[in-house]
Amino acid sequence: MLTDIEIAQKANLQRIEKIAEKIHIPSESLENYGKYKAKLPLDLIDNEKIKNSKLILVSAISPTPAGEGKTTTSIGLSEALNYIGKKTIVALREPSLGPVFGVKGGATGGGYSQVVPMEDINLHFTGDISAVEKAHNLLAALIDNNLQNKVHSLNLDPRTILWKRVMDMNDRALRKIIVGLGGTANSIPRETGFDITVASEVMAILCLSQSIDELKERFANILIGFTKDKSPIYAKDLKAHGAMAVLMKDAIRPNLVQTLEGNPAIIHGGPFANIAQGTNSVLATKMAMSLVDYVVTEAGFGFDLGAEKFLNIKCPAAQITPNAIVIVATVRALKYHGGVNLKDLKNPNPDAVLKGTVNLQKHLENAQKYGVPTVVAINAFPTDITEEYAVIQEICQKMGIKAIVSNIFAEGGKGGIDLANEVLRLIHEEKSQYKPLYDWKNTVENKIYTICSEIYGAEKVNYTSQAEKDLKLIQSLGYEHFPICMAKTQYSFSDDPKKLGRPQNFEITVREIAIASGAQFIIPITGEIMRMPGLPNVPAAENMDIDNHGIITGLF
Repeated sequence: MLTDIEIAQKANLQRIEKIAEKIHIPSESLENYGKYKAKLPLDLIDNEKIKNSKLILVSAISPTPAGEGKTTTSIGLSEALNYIGKKTIVALREPSLGPVFGVKGGATGGGYSQVVPMEDINLHFTGDISAVEKAHNLLAALIDNNLQNKVHSLNLDPRTILWKRVMDMNDRALRKIIVGLGGTANSIPRETGFDITVASEVMAILCLSQSIDELKERFANILIGFTKDKSPIYAKDLKAHGAMAVLMKDAIRPNLVQTLEGNPAIIHGGPFANIAQGTNSVLATKMAMSLVDYVVTEAGFGFDLGAEKFLNIKCPAAQITPNAIVIVATVRALKYHGGVNLKDLKNPNPDAVLKGTVNLQKHLENAQKYGVPTVVAINAFPTDITEEYAVIQEICQKMGIKAIVSNIFAEGGKGGIDLANEVLRLIHEEKSQYKPLYDWKNTVENKIYTICSEIYGAEKVNYTSQAEKDLKLIQSLGYEHFPICMAKTQYSFSDDPKKLGRPQNFEITVREIAIASGAQFIIPITGEIMRMPGLPNVPAAENMDIDNHGIITGLF
């Protein structure tokens, strides 16, 4: 079979004006980035039309390192819905260069369920992530400049500065660095570091803001550190928010591209789910819901991370309601959770699948807590056997949930028709009774415990001395009403990535708590999770190349 990039390169792409025409967007409303990409104006959002659109959330079980195909399933499901005559848009996150050059090699779907132009979307796209990076680092530069400023000094204590720098690449060597060396002309020496750009609070703010004014207001409220007498200092004290918003003037607008089958796709924003909120922008989702009857969107990693944040942070903030949930499972991931080594996942093993279904069951139980009707999509691989599918379907049937084999990787929209029909049945017959898991007004500790006990299955939450100090700081600053954005490994319900399946009798340790006062959420950091990932032993970058004709290879 052809590789993903070979399939994408053989596609007969339509000009972006033709794609826009399908959803009644006039060409004069587009800001084209070449032939196949365009920025969309915010005035396309119509709150009245949103009320009649149906929102479908795609999530997954706890993944293997390669992922289980949420993006592929999201795209394939949208293709299938369009194929059977339902006007549908898929709304996705933008890929980060970190995983593209690290593990995944690309994040635009797979097989015959992809968004295109694949190379552009996976690389610099329309420059949104670069704009986030520049806006973030502008604030960092203004902070260090103020340390030097004798005329307009804010009396900022260098030891308390919270704002690091960011770069959209996995580079573990930058996690902790010293800046300001080389004499007084180069600012004050201090310890700091880099996060990956998609973990930036600027990215979180982009994905939650619904206007330029809101973007500026949230930028203004970013907490950057404290004075020597312990008073908080914000980005607005540096007068940084206006210039930061200037850098985001184009990035705030969602991007229109297309699927392999010529259907519209809106891609915007790209926070990771294990260290940020893991969903695309509110603007992109609302714009899609303004344009068509059905919108398929995804939330990063397993349901315990991305979907939890989608349902407890994004939906209440945006005042949108999901109508159906799709949980993606693969035979190989269930074998992995059943104790099979990664190198043996291709071998048939129904018994291991059965053992691994405890992970799927827990995710399904979690989905049911939100009152949203749910279906399981079994993302099919050529090495699967029907006996393994039967095991999954029987377990799901006992829970009153259908598990449908999805062949969207190999067949595109045609391979997802059964899944699409079940999603439609759920939407129109079972009806969503969505409600968030917790009230934002609860205490921080109560909200953290609710997530850890209800979603992860933990018996207890422990706090390090640093985390306890952070809790007191949150209370003193008046941020207890913010929702929670957990930073946790994606591979386990626990904070230990080696505890696969459905761990029992475990505790979660919160080692520190970050404050995202502009994004307006609290980030408890657990286990050994890093906001700047590292590259694997064999990075995907090693397989990539380009020839004199501009043809890229190795971008999976």
